[in-house]
Amino acid sequence: MALLLAALFVEVGFVLVVVPWTTFWDRNYFVDALPQVEWLLTSNYLRGAVSGLGVVDICAGIAELVAIFASRSQRATASSTFVSQPAQD
Repeated sequence: MALLLAALFVEVGFVLVVVPWTTFWDRNYFVDALPQVEWLLTSNYLRGAVSGLGVVDICAGIAELVAIFASRSQRATASSTFVSQPAQD
């Protein structure tokens, strides 16, 4: 489950980084429905902020992946180093 969460973080992060700089961002429902906020939605500052959130999201996903793989390697080394001793009479 944690692997799916990390994949979701990375995927959403890439979308947030790329989409604000495409024409899809300029031609959306909110720009057409609310012309008063068009200046805000087409602002490069807002686009940069959304892309910045995407970078943070990608970093969170990568950190989650590192934690997953680190815990797996710790479990693997812990189980391989355990050697049972013969019973002492």
